[in-house]
Amino acid sequence: MGIGKVTEQLDWNGKKVTVAGLGVSGIPAARVLHARGALVTVVNDGDDERSRAQAAELEAEGITVRLGDGATLPTGTELIVTTPGWQPDKPLFAAAAEAGVEVWGDVELAWRLRGPGAAPWLAVTGTNGKTTTVRMLASILEAAGLRTAAVGNIGVSLLDAVLGEQEYDVLAVELSSYQLHWAPSVRAHSAAVLNLAPDHLDWHGSMEAYAADKGRIYEGNQVACVYNVADKVTEDLVREADVEEGCRAIGFTLGTPGPSQLGVVEGILVDRAFVENRQKNAQELAEVSDVQPPAPHNIANALAAAALARAFGVEAKAVRDGLKAFRPDPHRIELVEEVEGVTYVDDSKATNTHAAEASLAAYDPIVWIAGGLAKGATFDELVQRSAKRLRGAVLIGADRALIREALARHAPEVPVVDLDRTDTGAMSEAVREAARLARPGDTVLLAPACASMDMFTNYNKRGEAFADAVRALAATGDA
Repeated sequence: MGIGKVTEQLDWNGKKVTVAGLGVSGIPAARVLHARGALVTVVNDGDDERSRAQAAELEAEGITVRLGDGATLPTGTELIVTTPGWQPDKPLFAAAAEAGVEVWGDVELAWRLRGPGAAPWLAVTGTNGKTTTVRMLASILEAAGLRTAAVGNIGVSLLDAVLGEQEYDVLAVELSSYQLHWAPSVRAHSAAVLNLAPDHLDWHGSMEAYAADKGRIYEGNQVACVYNVADKVTEDLVREADVEEGCRAIGFTLGTPGPSQLGVVEGILVDRAFVENRQKNAQELAEVSDVQPPAPHNIANALAAAALARAFGVEAKAVRDGLKAFRPDPHRIELVEEVEGVTYVDDSKATNTHAAEASLAAYDPIVWIAGGLAKGATFDELVQRSAKRLRGAVLIGADRALIREALARHAPEVPVVDLDRTDTGAMSEAVREAARLARPGDTVLLAPACASMDMFTNYNKRGEAFADAVRALAATGDA
Protein backbone atom coordinates (compact mmCIF):
# COMPACT_ATOMS: atom_id res chain seq x y z
CA MET A 1 0.00 0.00 0.00
CA GLY A 2 1.66 3.19 -1.19
CA ILE A 3 1.92 6.56 0.50
CA GLY A 4 1.07 9.64 -1.53
CA LYS A 5 3.80 12.17 -2.09
CA VAL A 6 3.66 15.19 0.20
CA THR A 7 4.13 18.57 -1.46
CA GLU A 8 6.60 21.15 -0.20
CA GLN A 9 5.18 23.08 2.76
CA LEU A 10 4.66 26.77 1.97
CA ASP A 11 5.21 29.80 4.15
CA TRP A 12 1.86 31.57 4.25
CA ASN A 13 2.80 34.29 6.72
CA GLY A 14 2.09 37.68 5.13
CA LYS A 15 1.19 36.15 1.76
CA LYS A 16 -1.59 38.13 0.04
CA VAL A 17 -4.26 35.63 -1.00
CA THR A 18 -7.56 36.39 -2.69
CA VAL A 19 -10.35 33.87 -2.16
CA ALA A 20 -12.91 33.94 -4.97
CA GLY A 21 -16.40 33.28 -3.65
CA LEU A 22 -18.13 32.72 -0.35
CA GLY A 23 -19.91 29.45 0.33
CA VAL A 24 -19.17 25.88 1.33
CA SER A 25 -15.57 25.90 0.09
CA GLY A 26 -14.65 29.60 0.02
CA ILE A 27 -15.32 30.33 3.69
CA PRO A 28 -13.29 27.34 5.04
CA ALA A 29 -10.44 28.20 2.65
CA ALA A 30 -10.37 31.80 3.86
CA ARG A 31 -10.30 30.71 7.51
CA VAL A 32 -7.59 28.10 6.94
CA LEU A 33 -5.34 30.60 5.15
CA HIS A 34 -5.98 33.35 7.71
CA ALA A 35 -5.05 30.96 10.51
CA ARG A 36 -1.71 30.38 8.78
CA GLY A 37 -0.89 34.06 8.68
CA ALA A 38 -1.96 34.88 5.14
CA LEU A 39 -3.47 38.29 4.40
CA VAL A 40 -6.81 37.14 3.00
CA THR A 41 -9.30 39.11 0.92
CA VAL A 42 -12.53 37.39 -0.09
CA VAL A 43 -14.25 38.70 -3.21
CA ASN A 44 -17.82 37.80 -4.04
CA ASP A 45 -20.12 38.70 -6.93
CA GLY A 46 -23.23 38.78 -4.77
CA ASP A 47 -24.21 41.34 -2.15
CA ASP A 48 -27.38 39.83 -0.73
CA GLU A 49 -28.47 39.37 2.86
CA ARG A 50 -26.84 35.95 3.22
CA SER A 51 -23.55 37.17 1.76
CA ARG A 52 -23.52 40.16 4.10
CA ALA A 53 -24.06 37.88 7.11
CA GLN A 54 -21.21 35.61 6.01
CA ALA A 55 -18.99 38.60 5.37
CA ALA A 56 -19.69 40.01 8.85
CA GLU A 57 -18.56 36.74 10.45
CA LEU A 58 -15.32 36.67 8.46
CA GLU A 59 -14.57 40.34 9.04
CA ALA A 60 -15.00 39.80 12.80
CA GLU A 61 -12.18 37.28 12.52
CA GLY A 62 -9.92 39.76 10.71
CA ILE A 63 -10.56 38.65 7.12
CA THR A 64 -11.27 41.34 4.50
CA VAL A 65 -14.40 40.77 2.40
CA ARG A 66 -15.37 42.67 -0.74
CA LEU A 67 -18.96 42.12 -1.84
CA GLY A 68 -20.52 42.94 -5.20
CA ASP A 69 -17.20 42.94 -7.07
CA GLY A 70 -15.76 39.61 -8.08
CA ALA A 71 -14.12 40.97 -11.22
CA THR A 72 -11.30 43.18 -9.94
CA LEU A 73 -8.03 41.69 -8.73
CA PRO A 74 -7.17 43.13 -5.29
CA THR A 75 -3.90 45.03 -5.23
CA GLY A 76 -0.87 42.93 -4.39
CA THR A 77 -2.59 39.55 -4.80
CA GLU A 78 0.01 36.76 -4.91
CA LEU A 79 -2.40 33.81 -5.20
CA ILE A 80 -6.09 33.21 -5.92
CA VAL A 81 -7.96 30.34 -4.30
CA THR A 82 -11.30 29.87 -6.04
CA THR A 83 -14.48 28.00 -5.26
CA PRO A 84 -15.26 25.34 -7.91
CA GLY A 85 -18.29 27.07 -9.40
CA TRP A 86 -16.44 30.13 -10.69
CA GLN A 87 -16.06 29.73 -14.45
CA PRO A 88 -12.61 30.04 -16.04
CA ASP A 89 -13.71 32.96 -18.22
CA LYS A 90 -14.37 35.22 -15.20
CA PRO A 91 -12.69 38.66 -15.53
CA LEU A 92 -10.90 38.04 -12.21
CA PHE A 93 -8.99 35.14 -13.75
CA ALA A 94 -8.13 37.10 -16.87
CA ALA A 95 -6.68 39.80 -14.61
CA ALA A 96 -4.77 37.14 -12.68
CA ALA A 97 -3.29 35.69 -15.88
CA GLU A 98 -2.19 39.16 -17.01
CA ALA A 99 -0.54 39.74 -13.63
CA GLY A 100 1.08 36.29 -13.54
CA VAL A 101 -0.92 35.24 -10.47
CA GLU A 102 -1.57 31.52 -10.00
CA VAL A 103 -5.12 30.21 -9.42
CA TRP A 104 -5.84 27.20 -7.19
CA GLY A 105 -9.08 25.52 -6.25
CA ASP A 106 -9.93 24.31 -2.76
CA VAL A 107 -8.80 20.79 -3.74
CA GLU A 108 -5.40 22.12 -4.79
CA LEU A 109 -5.16 24.02 -1.50
CA ALA A 110 -5.96 20.85 0.46
CA TRP A 111 -3.32 18.93 -1.50
CA ARG A 112 -0.69 21.60 -0.82
CA LEU A 113 -1.51 21.67 2.90
CA ARG A 114 -1.05 17.93 3.43
CA GLY A 115 1.47 17.19 6.14
CA PRO A 116 4.24 14.58 6.39
CA GLY A 117 2.87 11.04 6.25
CA ALA A 118 -0.40 12.23 4.74
CA ALA A 119 -2.88 9.62 3.54
CA PRO A 120 -2.74 8.87 -0.19
CA TRP A 121 -5.74 9.60 -2.38
CA LEU A 122 -7.76 7.10 -4.43
CA ALA A 123 -9.59 9.48 -6.75
CA VAL A 124 -12.75 9.13 -8.86
CA THR A 125 -14.31 11.31 -11.53
CA GLY A 126 -16.74 10.84 -14.41
CA THR A 127 -19.95 12.33 -15.73
CA ASN A 128 -22.10 9.96 -13.68
CA GLY A 129 -21.64 7.52 -10.80
CA LYS A 130 -18.90 9.37 -8.89
CA THR A 131 -20.58 9.56 -5.50
CA THR A 132 -21.80 5.97 -5.55
CA THR A 133 -18.37 4.68 -6.59
CA VAL A 134 -16.53 6.68 -3.95
CA ARG A 135 -18.90 5.49 -1.24
CA MET A 136 -18.53 1.89 -2.46
CA LEU A 137 -14.77 2.33 -2.36
CA ALA A 138 -14.85 3.70 1.19
CA SER A 139 -17.02 0.74 2.25
CA ILE A 140 -14.50 -1.71 0.77
CA LEU A 141 -11.57 0.07 2.43
CA GLU A 142 -13.37 0.02 5.78
CA ALA A 143 -14.06 -3.70 5.34
CA ALA A 144 -10.30 -4.12 4.92
CA GLY A 145 -9.76 -2.49 8.32
CA LEU A 146 -8.37 0.75 6.92
CA ARG A 147 -9.03 4.19 8.37
CA THR A 148 -10.72 6.06 5.54
CA ALA A 149 -13.41 8.56 4.55
CA ALA A 150 -15.37 9.44 1.41
CA VAL A 151 -14.47 13.09 0.76
CA GLY A 152 -14.30 15.84 -1.85
CA ASN A 153 -17.19 16.69 -4.15
CA ILE A 154 -19.28 14.19 -2.17
CA GLY A 155 -19.89 16.98 0.36
CA VAL A 156 -17.19 16.30 2.94
CA SER A 157 -14.48 18.97 2.71
CA LEU A 158 -11.02 17.81 1.73
CA LEU A 159 -9.63 20.64 3.83
CA ASP A 160 -11.35 19.16 6.88
CA ALA A 161 -10.03 15.69 6.06
CA VAL A 162 -6.49 16.88 5.48
CA LEU A 163 -6.25 19.26 8.44
CA GLY A 164 -8.47 17.54 11.00
CA GLU A 165 -7.28 15.55 13.98
CA GLN A 166 -8.52 12.23 12.55
CA GLU A 167 -5.70 10.21 10.99
CA TYR A 168 -6.40 8.24 7.83
CA ASP A 169 -4.65 5.42 6.01
CA VAL A 170 -6.20 6.37 2.67
CA LEU A 171 -8.90 8.73 1.37
CA ALA A 172 -11.61 7.93 -1.19
CA VAL A 173 -11.87 11.21 -3.10
CA GLU A 174 -14.62 12.35 -5.47
CA LEU A 175 -13.44 15.08 -7.85
CA SER A 176 -15.64 17.07 -10.22
CA SER A 177 -14.44 18.52 -13.51
CA TYR A 178 -14.65 21.98 -11.90
CA GLN A 179 -12.36 20.91 -9.07
CA LEU A 180 -9.89 19.20 -11.40
CA HIS A 181 -9.65 22.30 -13.59
CA TRP A 182 -8.19 24.23 -10.66
CA ALA A 183 -6.01 21.39 -9.26
CA PRO A 184 -2.80 21.33 -11.32
CA SER A 185 -0.53 19.48 -8.87
CA VAL A 186 -2.80 16.80 -7.36
CA ARG A 187 -1.20 13.38 -7.77
CA ALA A 188 -3.32 10.40 -6.76
CA HIS A 189 -2.09 6.96 -5.74
CA SER A 190 -4.60 5.60 -8.29
CA ALA A 191 -7.58 7.15 -10.06
CA ALA A 192 -10.60 6.27 -12.19
CA VAL A 193 -12.61 8.05 -14.88
CA LEU A 194 -15.93 6.20 -14.92
CA ASN A 195 -17.45 7.59 -18.12
CA LEU A 196 -17.65 10.74 -20.19
CA ALA A 197 -20.70 12.35 -21.79
CA PRO A 198 -21.48 16.00 -22.62
CA ASP A 199 -22.14 17.90 -19.41
CA HIS A 200 -21.26 21.32 -17.98
CA LEU A 201 -20.17 22.46 -21.44
CA ASP A 202 -21.29 25.99 -20.64
CA TRP A 203 -18.64 26.03 -17.89
CA HIS A 204 -15.82 24.31 -19.80
CA GLY A 205 -16.52 25.78 -23.23
CA SER A 206 -16.27 22.52 -25.21
CA MET A 207 -16.38 18.76 -24.88
CA GLU A 208 -12.64 18.65 -25.50
CA ALA A 209 -11.96 21.01 -22.60
CA TYR A 210 -14.34 19.05 -20.36
CA ALA A 211 -12.57 15.77 -21.18
CA ALA A 212 -9.15 17.34 -20.66
CA ASP A 213 -10.14 18.52 -17.18
CA LYS A 214 -11.47 15.07 -16.31
CA GLY A 215 -8.23 13.55 -17.58
CA ARG A 216 -6.18 15.60 -15.12
CA ILE A 217 -7.10 13.01 -12.49
CA TYR A 218 -4.64 10.57 -14.08
CA GLU A 219 -1.65 12.93 -13.99
CA GLY A 220 1.14 11.55 -11.82
CA ASN A 221 -0.74 8.40 -10.81
CA GLN A 222 1.54 5.95 -9.04
CA VAL A 223 -0.08 2.51 -9.30
CA ALA A 224 -3.19 2.36 -11.49
CA CYS A 225 -5.20 4.43 -13.99
CA VAL A 226 -8.63 2.80 -14.05
CA TYR A 227 -10.71 3.27 -17.21
CA ASN A 228 -14.04 2.08 -18.66
CA VAL A 229 -13.54 -0.43 -21.47
CA ALA A 230 -16.95 0.51 -22.90
CA ASP A 231 -16.02 4.22 -23.04
CA LYS A 232 -12.99 4.61 -25.30
CA VAL A 233 -12.46 8.25 -24.37
CA THR A 234 -11.54 7.21 -20.83
CA GLU A 235 -8.83 4.89 -22.17
CA ASP A 236 -7.58 7.65 -24.47
CA LEU A 237 -7.18 9.90 -21.41
CA VAL A 238 -5.02 7.23 -19.78
CA ARG A 239 -2.80 7.06 -22.88
CA GLU A 240 -2.35 10.83 -22.80
CA ALA A 241 -1.52 11.03 -19.09
CA ASP A 242 1.97 11.56 -17.70
CA VAL A 243 2.16 8.95 -14.94
CA GLU A 244 4.88 7.54 -12.71
CA GLU A 245 7.06 4.71 -13.98
CA GLY A 246 5.32 1.38 -13.49
CA CYS A 247 1.78 2.79 -13.25
CA ARG A 248 -0.64 0.46 -15.04
CA ALA A 249 -3.77 0.95 -17.14
CA ILE A 250 -6.57 -1.13 -15.60
CA GLY A 251 -9.88 -1.58 -17.43
CA PHE A 252 -13.29 -2.51 -16.08
CA THR A 253 -15.98 -4.13 -18.20
CA LEU A 254 -19.42 -5.69 -17.81
CA GLY A 255 -18.20 -8.48 -20.08
CA THR A 256 -15.50 -11.12 -19.67
CA PRO A 257 -12.29 -9.33 -18.63
CA GLY A 258 -9.02 -9.64 -20.46
CA PRO A 259 -5.63 -9.44 -18.73
CA SER A 260 -5.26 -6.23 -16.66
CA GLN A 261 -9.03 -5.90 -16.43
CA LEU A 262 -11.86 -6.50 -13.97
CA GLY A 263 -15.15 -7.82 -15.30
CA VAL A 264 -18.08 -10.20 -14.95
CA VAL A 265 -18.14 -13.95 -15.62
CA GLU A 266 -21.35 -15.92 -15.05
CA GLY A 267 -22.65 -13.55 -12.40
CA ILE A 268 -19.29 -13.20 -10.64
CA LEU A 269 -17.15 -10.03 -10.41
CA VAL A 270 -13.60 -11.14 -11.18
CA ASP A 271 -10.13 -9.59 -11.17
CA ARG A 272 -7.58 -10.36 -13.89
CA ALA A 273 -5.42 -7.35 -13.07
CA PHE A 274 -4.08 -7.74 -9.53
CA VAL A 275 -3.33 -11.47 -9.61
CA GLU A 276 -0.28 -13.57 -10.36
CA ASN A 277 -0.10 -14.74 -13.97
CA ARG A 278 -3.01 -12.58 -15.10
CA GLN A 279 -2.79 -14.15 -18.57
CA LYS A 280 -4.30 -17.35 -17.17
CA ASN A 281 -5.65 -16.63 -13.68
CA ALA A 282 -8.58 -14.66 -12.24
CA GLN A 283 -9.63 -13.86 -8.69
CA GLU A 284 -13.29 -14.02 -7.69
CA LEU A 285 -14.24 -10.80 -5.87
CA ALA A 286 -18.01 -10.87 -5.33
CA GLU A 287 -21.28 -11.94 -6.86
CA VAL A 288 -23.40 -9.58 -8.92
CA SER A 289 -26.12 -10.11 -6.31
CA ASP A 290 -23.80 -8.62 -3.66
CA VAL A 291 -24.22 -5.21 -5.38
CA GLN A 292 -27.40 -3.31 -4.58
CA PRO A 293 -29.11 -2.48 -6.80
CA PRO A 294 -27.58 -4.84 -9.42
CA ALA A 295 -28.33 -2.52 -12.35
CA PRO A 296 -25.65 -2.62 -15.09
CA HIS A 297 -24.26 0.86 -14.43
CA ASN A 298 -24.09 0.11 -10.71
CA ILE A 299 -22.12 -3.08 -11.41
CA ALA A 300 -19.74 -0.90 -13.42
CA ASN A 301 -19.40 1.42 -10.43
CA ALA A 302 -18.63 -1.58 -8.20
CA LEU A 303 -15.94 -2.83 -10.59
CA ALA A 304 -14.28 0.60 -10.67
CA ALA A 305 -14.34 0.80 -6.86
CA ALA A 306 -12.94 -2.72 -6.63
CA ALA A 307 -10.15 -1.87 -9.07
CA LEU A 308 -9.03 1.12 -6.99
CA ALA A 309 -9.18 -0.92 -3.78
CA ARG A 310 -7.20 -3.77 -5.34
CA ALA A 311 -4.63 -1.24 -6.59
CA PHE A 312 -4.19 -0.25 -2.96
CA GLY A 313 -3.58 -3.87 -1.95
CA VAL A 314 -7.00 -4.76 -0.54
CA GLU A 315 -7.81 -8.48 -0.35
CA ALA A 316 -10.69 -10.01 -2.33
CA LYS A 317 -12.73 -10.81 0.79
CA ALA A 318 -12.84 -7.12 1.77
CA VAL A 319 -14.15 -6.25 -1.70
CA ARG A 320 -17.03 -8.68 -1.24
CA ASP A 321 -17.73 -7.58 2.34
CA GLY A 322 -17.59 -3.88 1.45
CA LEU A 323 -19.93 -4.24 -1.51
CA LYS A 324 -22.41 -6.31 0.52
CA ALA A 325 -22.42 -3.68 3.28
CA PHE A 326 -22.90 -0.74 0.91
CA ARG A 327 -26.28 0.89 0.36
CA PRO A 328 -26.67 3.69 -2.21
CA ASP A 329 -27.74 7.20 -1.31
CA PRO A 330 -31.43 8.06 -1.76
CA HIS A 331 -32.78 8.90 -5.22
CA ARG A 332 -30.25 6.73 -7.05
CA ILE A 333 -32.21 3.88 -8.68
CA GLU A 334 -33.98 3.44 -5.36
CA LEU A 335 -36.87 1.00 -5.07
CA VAL A 336 -39.81 2.89 -3.56
CA GLU A 337 -42.70 0.43 -3.59
CA GLU A 338 -44.48 -2.27 -5.56
CA VAL A 339 -48.14 -1.45 -6.16
CA GLU A 340 -50.49 -3.93 -7.87
CA GLY A 341 -47.59 -5.72 -9.55
CA VAL A 342 -45.90 -2.52 -10.78
CA THR A 343 -42.48 -1.54 -9.41
CA TYR A 344 -41.81 2.16 -8.74
CA VAL A 345 -38.16 3.27 -8.89
CA ASP A 346 -36.76 6.70 -7.96
CA ASP A 347 -33.68 7.78 -9.93
CA SER A 348 -34.20 11.52 -9.53
CA LYS A 349 -30.39 11.86 -9.50
CA ALA A 350 -30.44 11.04 -13.25
CA THR A 351 -30.24 14.73 -14.12
CA ASN A 352 -28.67 14.31 -17.57
CA THR A 353 -29.22 12.07 -20.58
CA HIS A 354 -26.21 9.85 -19.90
CA ALA A 355 -27.44 8.99 -16.41
CA ALA A 356 -31.01 8.48 -17.61
CA GLU A 357 -29.87 6.12 -20.36
CA ALA A 358 -28.02 3.97 -17.83
CA SER A 359 -31.10 3.89 -15.63
CA LEU A 360 -33.44 3.01 -18.50
CA ALA A 361 -31.11 0.17 -19.50
CA ALA A 362 -31.71 -1.52 -16.15
CA TYR A 363 -35.47 -2.16 -16.60
CA ASP A 364 -37.92 -3.47 -19.19
CA PRO A 365 -40.73 -2.60 -19.84
CA ILE A 366 -40.83 0.93 -18.45
CA VAL A 367 -43.27 3.75 -17.96
CA TRP A 368 -40.86 6.66 -17.95
CA ILE A 369 -41.39 9.88 -15.97
CA ALA A 370 -39.06 12.53 -17.39
CA GLY A 371 -38.52 16.25 -17.86
CA GLY A 372 -37.33 19.39 -16.12
CA LEU A 373 -34.56 21.78 -17.14
CA ALA A 374 -32.67 20.38 -20.12
CA LYS A 375 -29.54 22.57 -19.67
CA GLY A 376 -29.01 22.56 -23.43
CA ALA A 377 -29.29 18.79 -23.79
CA THR A 378 -30.86 16.98 -26.74
CA PHE A 379 -32.78 13.72 -26.34
CA ASP A 380 -32.76 11.98 -29.73
CA GLU A 381 -30.01 9.47 -28.94
CA LEU A 382 -31.46 8.70 -25.52
CA VAL A 383 -34.90 7.97 -26.98
CA GLN A 384 -33.50 5.98 -29.91
CA ARG A 385 -31.53 3.70 -27.60
CA SER A 386 -34.34 3.25 -25.06
CA ALA A 387 -37.46 3.19 -27.26
CA LYS A 388 -37.93 -0.59 -27.25
CA ARG A 389 -38.12 -0.62 -23.46
CA LEU A 390 -40.84 2.02 -23.16
CA ARG A 391 -44.45 1.13 -22.36
CA GLY A 392 -45.25 4.81 -22.08
CA ALA A 393 -43.92 8.19 -20.98
CA VAL A 394 -45.19 10.92 -18.67
CA LEU A 395 -43.52 14.28 -19.20
CA ILE A 396 -43.24 17.11 -16.68
CA GLY A 397 -41.26 20.31 -16.36
CA ALA A 398 -40.22 23.35 -18.32
CA ASP A 399 -38.40 21.60 -21.19
CA ARG A 400 -40.64 18.54 -21.57
CA ALA A 401 -41.42 19.51 -25.18
CA LEU A 402 -37.87 18.57 -26.19
CA ILE A 403 -38.42 15.02 -24.93
CA ARG A 404 -41.92 14.86 -26.43
CA GLU A 405 -40.54 15.83 -29.84
CA ALA A 406 -37.75 13.22 -29.61
CA LEU A 407 -40.34 10.57 -28.70
CA ALA A 408 -42.47 11.62 -31.68
CA ARG A 409 -39.49 11.25 -34.01
CA HIS A 410 -38.05 7.98 -32.71
CA ALA A 411 -40.79 6.20 -30.75
CA PRO A 412 -44.11 7.36 -32.25
CA GLU A 413 -45.90 4.24 -31.05
CA VAL A 414 -45.17 5.00 -27.36
CA PRO A 415 -48.12 6.70 -25.61
CA VAL A 416 -47.13 10.02 -24.09
CA VAL A 417 -48.84 12.06 -21.38
CA ASP A 418 -47.70 15.70 -21.47
CA LEU A 419 -48.52 17.45 -18.17
CA ASP A 420 -48.83 21.15 -18.84
CA ARG A 421 -48.01 22.27 -15.32
CA THR A 422 -44.77 22.99 -13.47
CA ASP A 423 -45.98 23.24 -9.88
CA THR A 424 -44.76 20.66 -7.39
CA GLY A 425 -48.18 18.97 -7.36
CA ALA A 426 -47.51 17.84 -10.93
CA MET A 427 -45.59 14.86 -9.55
CA SER A 428 -48.71 13.36 -7.97
CA GLU A 429 -50.53 13.63 -11.28
CA ALA A 430 -47.50 12.15 -13.08
CA VAL A 431 -47.54 9.10 -10.81
CA ARG A 432 -51.29 8.63 -11.31
CA GLU A 433 -50.87 8.81 -15.09
CA ALA A 434 -47.91 6.42 -15.01
CA ALA A 435 -49.93 3.94 -12.95
CA ARG A 436 -52.71 4.15 -15.56
CA LEU A 437 -50.27 3.30 -18.37
CA ALA A 438 -48.42 0.53 -16.49
CA ARG A 439 -49.23 -3.16 -16.44
CA PRO A 440 -48.23 -5.80 -13.86
CA GLY A 441 -44.53 -6.56 -14.29
CA ASP A 442 -43.70 -3.05 -15.53
CA THR A 443 -41.44 -0.52 -13.84
CA VAL A 444 -42.49 3.10 -13.40
CA LEU A 445 -39.14 4.88 -13.49
CA LEU A 446 -38.43 8.47 -12.49
CA ALA A 447 -35.27 9.16 -14.51
CA PRO A 448 -35.82 12.78 -15.57
CA ALA A 449 -32.72 13.31 -17.77
CA CYS A 450 -33.08 16.95 -16.67
CA ALA A 451 -32.28 19.20 -13.75
CA SER A 452 -34.99 19.83 -11.17
CA MET A 453 -34.84 23.54 -10.40
CA ASP A 454 -37.80 24.55 -12.56
CA MET A 455 -40.15 22.78 -10.13
CA PHE A 456 -38.13 21.67 -7.10
CA THR A 457 -35.32 22.98 -4.91
CA ASN A 458 -33.10 20.08 -5.95
CA TYR A 459 -33.23 16.50 -7.19
CA ASN A 460 -33.71 15.26 -3.60
CA LYS A 461 -37.00 17.17 -3.27
CA ARG A 462 -38.11 15.87 -6.65
CA GLY A 463 -37.39 12.29 -5.58
CA GLU A 464 -39.20 12.81 -2.28
CA ALA A 465 -42.26 14.11 -4.13
CA PHE A 466 -42.23 11.01 -6.34
CA ALA A 467 -41.86 8.66 -3.36
CA ASP A 468 -44.65 10.44 -1.46
CA ALA A 469 -46.96 10.15 -4.46
CA VAL A 470 -46.17 6.44 -4.87
CA ARG A 471 -46.84 5.74 -1.19
CA ALA A 472 -50.11 7.64 -1.41
CA LEU A 473 -51.03 5.47 -4.38
CA ALA A 474 -50.18 2.33 -2.42
CA ALA A 475 -52.18 3.47 0.61
CA THR A 476 -55.32 4.72 -1.09
CA GLY A 477 -55.13 3.66 -4.69
CA ASP A 478 -54.84 7.34 -5.62
CA ALA A 479 -51.79 9.60 -5.66
